[in-house]
Amino acid sequence: MMNSKIKTIMLGLCGLVLSCNQKMDSQTVQKAPFEKGDLVTNSNFTGTVWLNYLAETDSVHNVNIGSVTFAPDARTNWHYHKGGQILLVTAGRGLYQEKGKPVEFIETGEVVKCPPNIEHWHGATPTDTMTHIAIGTNTNIGGAVWLKPVTDEEYNKH
Repeated sequence: MMNSKIKTIMLGLCGLVLSCNQKMDSQTVQKAPFEKGDLVTNSNFTGTVWLNYLAETDSVHNVNIGSVTFAPDARTNWHYHKGGQILLVTAGRGLYQEKGKPVEFIETGEVVKCPPNIEHWHGATPTDTMTHIAIGTNTNIGGAVWLKPVTDEEYNKH
């Protein structure tokens, strides 16, 4: 039998354990579920971006999973995924756009399904940091295909 003072609550993906005696309010600080990772230094991103690979594709699991953190104004280049992509926004507020469609705001708790072979980009807003879990699906048919950078004019159309 468990003592009521020892009971715990698991909070979503964070896996943050809080004592039942601890009051949940706007002052409660949640620890990020994953480390920020390494600073991205390739030309597929604009601005400051960190990547923490959580799981890389193999012959059994055809997915790439990474936690990606975008500083304000940071974003991916235009790109597409032959097997599609799913984004799980875990912190902050960001932007997402598919080619030919308007820019959309995305925020904590939202899930974005990027269809296979559809050009898109995603990143932080000009004033907010945004973190998402990026899941590259069906990697057995191909991974990301990187294209040109998102221009400031394209980025600022939100």
